[in-house]
Amino acid sequence: MSATVEFARMNGLGNKILVVDMRGRPDKVTPAAAVALNADPQTEFDQIMAIHDPKADGTDAFIDILNSDGSKAQACGNGTRCVVQALAAETGRKAFTFQTVAGILNAVEHEDGTISVDMGRPVFDWDKIPLAEEFHDTSRIELQIGPIDNPVLHSPSAMSMGNPHAIFWVDKDVMSYDLARFGPLLENHPMFPERANITLAQVTSPTSLTTRTWERGAGLTLACGSAACSAAVSAARTGRTGRKVTINVASAKPPATLSIEWRERDGHVIMTGPAEWEWSGRLDPSTGLWSRDDSREAEAQ
Repeated sequence: MSATVEFARMNGLGNKILVVDMRGRPDKVTPAAAVALNADPQTEFDQIMAIHDPKADGTDAFIDILNSDGSKAQACGNGTRCVVQALAAETGRKAFTFQTVAGILNAVEHEDGTISVDMGRPVFDWDKIPLAEEFHDTSRIELQIGPIDNPVLHSPSAMSMGNPHAIFWVDKDVMSYDLARFGPLLENHPMFPERANITLAQVTSPTSLTTRTWERGAGLTLACGSAACSAAVSAARTGRTGRKVTINVASAKPPATLSIEWRERDGHVIMTGPAEWEWSGRLDPSTGLWSRDDSREAEAQ
């Protein structure tokens, strides 16, 4: 068995993704390899999407997801779109079914190149998000940061979209908050026994939101698909918007949007947006040592 495997550096709205082909192998990308790859500016990433042989009948692959600190992630919407684009280019197919630790994901690439991912049903039960305290209504939980009489952020909506999320509603520009300072404190707050993704969301119309996210295990991120889904669902759940919205991802470079629908007929969340291939190479899934494939990049130009 070769020591190295193929990988692609991709992005979803700037969310930095490494798609690693682990098919036909019994091993996994190790946490040590993830940390080493993230330490290199050229391979720095938000999530690794490792494609493994399918484990369940009717699925095309099992996706193992790692954060940049080497920890496991249950879901990554932007990364899933990258996987779809990579496999569609390889196979010519448009529709795929993936298994993750969070469940089954169905995805399709459209003719315009955008990709829709069925992220499944959101979870609102406090003990399944999970939260450390019981809340009968998780659309507004008791949590704040800053002075008691004038908190900077407070009363987030909490839910799981395969991973825990807290959505803080703000009235000002989401980029005006010091999320780099507040993010680590909130991610690791005792309220979240499995840590949480922290999102600032501003309602800009009955059909649109602007968001910015501190991602669990990754930090400040240019975009987070499951956070966008969580913001959209929480906005509809609290009566701030309808069930179909455009998410303007403030930190994406260049600024970009996702279309999110919390489907009424079955409660599933459908996320639609782009993915982009940047370059490819080979890496050692044990150590993170890597090399770049300049030949494919030359062909693409």
